Amino acid sequence: MHLTDDEGWRIEIKSLPKLTEVGAWNVKRVGTFGEFSAPVSDEPRNYGGFYTQNDLKELIQYAKDRFINIMPEVDVPGHSLAAVASYPDLSCTPGSENYRVRSGEKIMDWHEGGFSALVDNTLCPANEKVYVFLDKVFTELAALFPFEYIHVGGDECAKNFWEKSDEVKQLMQKEGLKNMEEVQSYFEKRVEKIVESKGKKLIGWDEILEGGLAPNAVVMSWRGIKGGIQAAGLGHQVVMSPTTFVYLDYMQSDALVEPPVYATLRLKTVYSFEPVPEGVDPKFIIGGQANLWTEQVYNNRHLQYMVWPRSLAVAECLWSPKDKKNWNGFAKKVEANFARMDIEQVKYARGMFDPIFTAGKDDKGALKVELSTEVEGLDLYYSFDNSQPDNFYPKYSGPLSIPKDASTLKVVSYRDGKPIGRQIDMPVSELQKRAEKKGG
Repeated sequence: MHLTDDEGWRIEIKSLPKLTEVGAWNVKRVGTFGEFSAPVSDEPRNYGGFYTQNDLKELIQYAKDRFINIMPEVDVPGHSLAAVASYPDLSCTPGSENYRVRSGEKIMDWHEGGFSALVDNTLCPANEKVYVFLDKVFTELAALFPFEYIHVGGDECAKNFWEKSDEVKQLMQKEGLKNMEEVQSYFEKRVEKIVESKGKKLIGWDEILEGGLAPNAVVMSWRGIKGGIQAAGLGHQVVMSPTTFVYLDYMQSDALVEPPVYATLRLKTVYSFEPVPEGVDPKFIIGGQANLWTEQVYNNRHLQYMVWPRSLAVAECLWSPKDKKNWNGFAKKVEANFARMDIEQVKYARGMFDPIFTAGKDDKGALKVELSTEVEGLDLYYSFDNSQPDNFYPKYSGPLSIPKDASTLKVVSYRDGKPIGRQIDMPVSELQKRAEKKGG
């Protein structure tokens, strides 16, 4: 349960009241996350909220009654803007006026070589107050959550403000640290001691590997499976949670028809997840996890749409023997569950029935398009003349060339003579872009 981030601090810590007085609230924005306008000083910060400790006790008991443990996560030292907005002296730049809980405005610069922070959203590893702060947080967290692990984050920590900090430079000299990865490793090792002093085990994202791993840490591998393989090779326990298979915040179908996020993860790809990589001793892989980050999920209906049916695929990958998995059989089970969800009025995605567009170039450099589907037994019908296709239109049977002046390829899927997927209206200009990107 991811309880803290740049967009809000979501758990009551009684010894640190500003975390929820300040850190749990931002300015409501509607539109495309990451492109929101930065709030101005007089806008009311009244959007957000937090769980009281009594709320969480109730939730923990509800889960326990169903044989589920909840693992809390406090994400540090990056993703900490809500904490820093509450207590600015925890940062390496305490005089800054830029500390505001994020509402969805741009705060990071992502580029090919990595990323840097536009606003300092990190705890300062050279600041002793940070470790006093974390001791208070983990004391209350450990008393609240009975599960044996506490997740301490560690991911996407921008280090550009650390690089300019005199305190960090002094820490590096004192501790013999060669680079910023070793500085983060110093931080993680100290955090592990705090977590273990509360009778808990530390788990963190795979970045905690980079400067040397804390002695008993469990690694959650999210940047693909490489970090998990590396950690298992070092004899550490691993939870596999790779973006490539189990990030449920990704789009489920074509970007034209999905709530916009930066990547797509289709149901069939989720179903191909294998938590124990080839050549890794299975005893080190203690489980798997799918993630649904909700900074771009604005309400419970949207949340349901992102969870279902991909969570069904995750469940089967983690609970069924590899040799028992069968995509076609699974797809039928998913449809049977759709009928149940309809009765229960649960919102779910039907992207498994949508047409898939693959744009490329032919031998002469002209644009060509291939269509496919995830599910077997579907027929695709299309038009180039701006009218809406149905099952009396041309049926797809092989790669399509684009008529000279066509502006839109419209495609709809049918099964047994009835429409089953969404009609997707694909601009030819978008296909051209995708073909050029693929070629490049």
